[in-house]
Amino acid sequence: MKKFIQITFILLICFSVQAQDKQAKSLLDQVTAKVKSYDNIVIDFKYSLNNSKENINQDSKGNVTLKNNQYVLNFMGMTKIFDGRKTYTIVPEDEEVNISTVNEKDDNAVTPSKMLTFFNSGYRYSMDILQNVKGRKIQYVKLIPTSSKDQRKEILLGIDVQTKHIYNLIETGKKGTKTTLTVNSFKTNQPLSKNQFTFVASKYPNYYINKLD
Repeated sequence: MKKFIQITFILLICFSVQAQDKQAKSLLDQVTAKVKSYDNIVIDFKYSLNNSKENINQDSKGNVTLKNNQYVLNFMGMTKIFDGRKTYTIVPEDEEVNISTVNEKDDNAVTPSKMLTFFNSGYRYSMDILQNVKGRKIQYVKLIPTSSKDQRKEILLGIDVQTKHIYNLIETGKKGTKTTLTVNSFKTNQPLSKNQFTFVASKYPNYYINKLD
């Protein structure tokens, strides 16, 4: 009888985990569909880096504009423009522009689709806690990297239950470093300039143009 109860308990846990995985998959699919439905997205965010062992606490703000397979990212004093083929990294402090060609087939290549839908491959996932944040219901999904080489222990992805927009992302490293990206504003279908994703060299007359490939 005791063994029967143990087996039944294990089966119930398995069914519960499977149900959570399906629920998590459904929620992530809704996030992906919502992102793909917009013509463009403009995000203002806060980025925090913490490691209590190393006594590191850093906060930064940034913003990113995304459209199709293009983006403009402003973060930590630098601007990164991706026009769909090349990436232009503008560093005012060094008066330098680094230009490189992006191979979209490269798993490490950063593209707009990967920024907001990175979770679609390479992770095991399950539903986590539901929190009330300033009147908004934020459902967390726990992502565990499937690669043993990945230096991240886990990722918690917070999703606004009503809008299906990503609210925040909490990443915990195997060495104790925790990074948190929180979305302060999420705007969609904004009027953008025709040259929004075009690098104009004449704007940087005294900069060193460094072509990396």
